[in-house]
Amino acid sequence: MANATKLADRRKARTRFRIRKLAGGRLRLSVFRSNRHIYAQVIDDSKGVTLAAASTLEKDLRSKSVKGCDTEAAGQVGKLIAERAVAAGVKVVVFDRGAYRFHGQVRALADAAREGGLSF
Repeated sequence: MANATKLADRRKARTRFRIRKLAGGRLRLSVFRSNRHIYAQVIDDSKGVTLAAASTLEKDLRSKSVKGCDTEAAGQVGKLIAERAVAAGVKVVVFDRGAYRFHGQVRALADAAREGGLSF
C-alpha cells in the first residue's frame, strides 16, 4: 500500500509542477476524490487563498438526494463550483486533476464546470 501511495504522490507532484509552469498566473481548479465524496476548490496560489469551494457534503446537494460517489454527483459539484467561481469574478482557471485520471467523476466535474461558465 505504501508503494501505491508513493506513486500517487509522484503523479500529483508531476501534475502540479506542470500546472504551475504553464498556468501563467491563472487560478487553479483543484479536484479531490475520496471513497464517498468529491470536492472542488478554486485556489489562488500566489496569495494562498481559496476563492470558491464545493463538495457533495453540502446541504444543497444532499437535499437533491445526490449520491456522493457517482458521476451525476460530480456533475452537480462542477455546476456549483462554476457558479460560485463566476460569482467571485473568476472565469479562467487551470484544471488540476491531481493524481486522478481524466475520466469518470473527474471528467464529469470538468465538463459541468465548463458548461457553468469556467474556461480551461
